[in-house]
Amino acid sequence: MSKVEHPDATVLSDEELRTLDAHWRAANYLAAGQIYLMSNPLLTEPLRPEHIKPRLLGHWGTSPGLNLVYTHLNRVIGARGLDALCVWGPGHGGPSVLANSWLEGSYSETYPDVPRDGEGMARLFRQFSFPGGVPSHVAPETPGSIHEGGELGYSLSHAYGAAFDNPDLLVACVIGDGEAETGPLATAWHSTKFLDPVHDGAVLPILHLNGYKIANPTVLARLPEEELDALLRGYGHEPVHVSGDDPAQVHRAMARALDGCLDRIASAQRAAREEGVTERVRWPVIVLRTPKGWTGPADVDGVPVEGTWRAHQVPLAGVRENPEHLRQLEGWLRSYRPDELFGPDGRPTADVLACVPEGARRLGATPHANGGLLVRDLPIAALDDFAVPVDKPGGTLHEPTRVLGDLLARVMRDTEGRRDFRLVGPDETASNRLQAVFDVSGKAWQAQRLPVDEHLDHHGRVLEILSEHTCQGWLEGYLLTGRHGLFSCYEAFVHIVDSMVNQHIKWLKTSRGLPWRAPIASLNYLLTSHVWRQDHNGFSHQDPGFVDHVLNKSPEVVRVYLPPDANTLLSVADHVLRSRDYVNVVVAGKQPCFDWLPMDAARAHCARGAGIWEWAGTENGGEPDVVLACAGDVPTQEVLAAAQLLRRHLPELAVRVVNVVDMTRLLPHEEHPHGMSDFEYDGLFTQDKPVIFAYHGYPWLIHRLAYRRSGHRNLHVRGYKESGTTTTPFDMVVRNDLDRYRLVMDVVDRVPGLGVRAAAVRQQMADARTRHHAWIREYGTDLPEIAEWTWNA
Repeated sequence: MSKVEHPDATVLSDEELRTLDAHWRAANYLAAGQIYLMSNPLLTEPLRPEHIKPRLLGHWGTSPGLNLVYTHLNRVIGARGLDALCVWGPGHGGPSVLANSWLEGSYSETYPDVPRDGEGMARLFRQFSFPGGVPSHVAPETPGSIHEGGELGYSLSHAYGAAFDNPDLLVACVIGDGEAETGPLATAWHSTKFLDPVHDGAVLPILHLNGYKIANPTVLARLPEEELDALLRGYGHEPVHVSGDDPAQVHRAMARALDGCLDRIASAQRAAREEGVTERVRWPVIVLRTPKGWTGPADVDGVPVEGTWRAHQVPLAGVRENPEHLRQLEGWLRSYRPDELFGPDGRPTADVLACVPEGARRLGATPHANGGLLVRDLPIAALDDFAVPVDKPGGTLHEPTRVLGDLLARVMRDTEGRRDFRLVGPDETASNRLQAVFDVSGKAWQAQRLPVDEHLDHHGRVLEILSEHTCQGWLEGYLLTGRHGLFSCYEAFVHIVDSMVNQHIKWLKTSRGLPWRAPIASLNYLLTSHVWRQDHNGFSHQDPGFVDHVLNKSPEVVRVYLPPDANTLLSVADHVLRSRDYVNVVVAGKQPCFDWLPMDAARAHCARGAGIWEWAGTENGGEPDVVLACAGDVPTQEVLAAAQLLRRHLPELAVRVVNVVDMTRLLPHEEHPHGMSDFEYDGLFTQDKPVIFAYHGYPWLIHRLAYRRSGHRNLHVRGYKESGTTTTPFDMVVRNDLDRYRLVMDVVDRVPGLGVRAAAVRQQMADARTRHHAWIREYGTDLPEIAEWTWNA
């Protein structure tokens, strides 16, 4: 990004001003045309109602400002030879970005059926917000986009994610003043404290204040300039203001502002990279104030529109039915003088294209917005280097995430030169036992440091900020521009990004249908400090429902894994870190956990996704009387403890133990690529035997996944049912009826003939639960038979 400075480039010549204004007017014309026109794109005949779309959809209010930014970014990219990416924050600014990518030719290169001529212009107009066409917001279909503009708040964190480890990239980020009111955007301003001027690119925020949301004024637009400047300086920026409604004056001011900001960015990067300066940079931010709906109708039906909230969407709504509106629309469109901007064949004139960069430097053609073109396979060492030895099931204990931390540290080390892997999380890397990564890379930090601090590093690749929104946005931007990463989070609090992951899943689903978008590295979650071992933090920290949220989404995109021990976690991590175009959720504990499977067996079990643990059951090759199923580390331990109790008390009972790692295996294969056929499912769980399923999360999820199976009527699920508090670890499972004693009672209740024959056994189990309640209230710890339990078949 550090290029030769251009101290004299802030003064536009009359010729430059003329061509920049031509480009801007052309973009405005195309943006308005997309909202209104079905035909007659060049206005070669008087406008008639049949030329107008039957449903007028789109957002005009933000479009002129976005067109101004795109036009002026073109100028500096070409003049300075920059590699640049722009994140378009204002939600439904699609008309502008589509218009500009069509003008520069990148749209027609991506979609040859929309050529850069009159025929292509007609298709560009017709397809916008039209059945079978493209959305009104900046979406995966839009060349040059990494940001789904349908939901507000994420543009700035995406921009910083794109800039991390991209030292030669300028990431401009247009932030709408409505979006600036969201919590995720407000926190993302703090990303300045994490951006390394040596190894990272630069982010240039452009805060576009046009004054209004859909129906209300915006907060930042109504602040006095002094107060707004104080806010932005407090975030670590130096504001540069551009404002006005006279196009010539705004063009000149915008050119000066951009050149000045880019000179300051280049100077800061040069100081850090060549002179070793380590002081935190105060990065520039442009505050752009232009009227909402600028250059559109000044008033409609006697009320003001331009510069008010009425310009937000469609300024002239009754064009087909109201001759005056139709006349006003034609006057508006002709005010851009399209005959000067496009030739008789509809192609943009040389003046319009004078500022457009060439090739991959065009914003719609940059490979950084199609990260799958840049992504490289992640080097992952052989898992045997990290696997824990397992001579017999349950003979040893390890903390699964600590074992995973060693693998992640190796990945960090092996990507040190290429810097394309990051670990993000909200202040929990060490808490989640992943601190081995600090032996290789510290935590990114550009702010003040004190002697007591640990692992802070100007050039670190671990990102910690106590904002799940910002972590998510950083990682999404990083992945979308061709890199790899992992998001580690407490299970209960990952819900904070429910809506963000929803948008990313939609992005991936749509991208899969676009052959020109290359697959990117998957978004990988490691959820730990989970519901069953948050006994010390209490009810507020106990929520396993993120899995439910994700499994509601597009089956071709989502995957959920619950590895039961350290070696299965290694196998799952190896798989998800190598995968493409998925959202992978991995739930694993950080507390000491029994080791059940040696590495080879763990690989095989994870490849199956669900399987019988013959060593744990008592079928002896025959047909089981009951199936004990489990998913998750604590449920697995409780099922094995229940199986051990059944061996002791009901040795004649044939028990099958089934462990599920991949939750989507429970779905029918017609509904999910990983799903089992009915034949496979019945072979595992039987058609007619009772299945007692101990599940990590909310029990009704298992019923939902398996409701179409022939044996569903025999399925009985135990899981978390919102009974939590500060208590002992075992009391958590007792409170939710997931404990070993309750599971044995379920077996007695549900296996035909056992109710009478094993009544004494059931009573012993109930008595054990009673002893448990009395013991923990007296001693504050779990029963010795629980705390000292080991697997012994």
